[in-house]
Amino acid sequence: MKRDLTRLLHAQRHAAGQAPFPSLSTRRERLARLARMTKHHQRDIIHAIQTDFGKRSGTEIRLAEISAVLQATRHTRRHLWHWMRPYAANMPWRLWPARARIAPQPLGVVGVMSPWNYPWSLALMPAIDAFAAGNSVMIKPSEYAPNTSALLAKLVPQYFTDEELCVVEGGPEIAKAFSALPFDHLVFTGSTQVGRQVALAAAEQLTPVTLELGGKSPAIVASDANLDRAAASIIFGKGMNAGQTCIAPDYVLVESRHLEALIQALSRAIEQQRPSDKESTGFVSPNHQQRSERLIAQARDHGCRIIDVGHHAPALVIDPTQNLELMREEIFGRALPLISVKSIDDAIAFVNARPHPLALYAFTDNKSLQTTLRHATRSGALVFNETLLHHAVPSLPFGGVGESGTGAYHGRHGFERFSHLRGIFYQSKRATSSLIRPPYKRWLLKLLRIG
Repeated sequence: MKRDLTRLLHAQRHAAGQAPFPSLSTRRERLARLARMTKHHQRDIIHAIQTDFGKRSGTEIRLAEISAVLQATRHTRRHLWHWMRPYAANMPWRLWPARARIAPQPLGVVGVMSPWNYPWSLALMPAIDAFAAGNSVMIKPSEYAPNTSALLAKLVPQYFTDEELCVVEGGPEIAKAFSALPFDHLVFTGSTQVGRQVALAAAEQLTPVTLELGGKSPAIVASDANLDRAAASIIFGKGMNAGQTCIAPDYVLVESRHLEALIQALSRAIEQQRPSDKESTGFVSPNHQQRSERLIAQARDHGCRIIDVGHHAPALVIDPTQNLELMREEIFGRALPLISVKSIDDAIAFVNARPHPLALYAFTDNKSLQTTLRHATRSGALVFNETLLHHAVPSLPFGGVGESGTGAYHGRHGFERFSHLRGIFYQSKRATSSLIRPPYKRWLLKLLRIG
């Protein structure tokens, strides 16, 4: 199988060599085909994902899987002509009248290793940006979502040649071989632990990587926050896909004097948004479900106060001790720890004492506090008075920092991520560069402020 992977890569690289700079119309047409594939097979996509998860809301699939891809392709096709244009770079006055420009150039072949939690959109979102930049793409979807992976592998050849886009199915051994291929860029979305292994494999080939790794994204609820609005947003973010979202709020920090009021507001939000299991989502495997429930059981066994209305809704875990597994690892399930602190300064210190998260949610309208949070914390994204929806803004970069990831994509940021920004220097016929060539003249060096 490794030889087959190498053959596919060589075929794509050869095609890229034959057409090293796809035209605007070619790129836009590829994006249109990708959107058409998603739009025309919505029912098949929903069925495949629901089969993989056992149960998943069709509405959430349309929102997070189908609409996300269609919106991203529309945005990219609309703005691509502008992104592709070379743009001027500032020229030091000493080198006038020479000119400098920056010209985006395709990298070649981009590899995408996608996760199981959003098996359609997270496979194709990097491909959208890679296509926009003029690259060909190889996708290795997660083996934990076999039905969606099989559908992707079935549909792609109906819309693309292997030289444009191909899908490679398989388990961990195939994933390991895939990550070791000499791509021109490799995108991995998944856990921090596996991300380290992917980065090590890519490093052997000097392959640049974009790692989207998740982590524990906190929500800070300030004293001026509207608790009902904050609670509704937090439960929306935690309830989506049963908490199996890399940017789901992982835990909530609130001042002690507001803890009980926030618990009540969160309980009301759960009752309003998740009154039954009608819109609930299952887990992609029994192991994932058992882990999710084990985290809650461990907290209960350690004497934590638990508010749990059933498997279909987030479970509130009040003031868990820091040695519990749900406080040491990304939860990726329905447990939602609430942690009381003395002040907002303590909340900020709590966040800063841990690895930088993929997202930091803050509920406050206080401009001074918003500025403090911008300056005093570090995270992939900083979101005020909402959860998750920043991911739906195509013009915002999406990516982590530190243990939550490396690099960012989406929109123009993805286009540039998968491009080589080539520096170009144009010397003028009236060049004065001969003045700074040997033999050097002291008076001229002094005039030019050199040395």
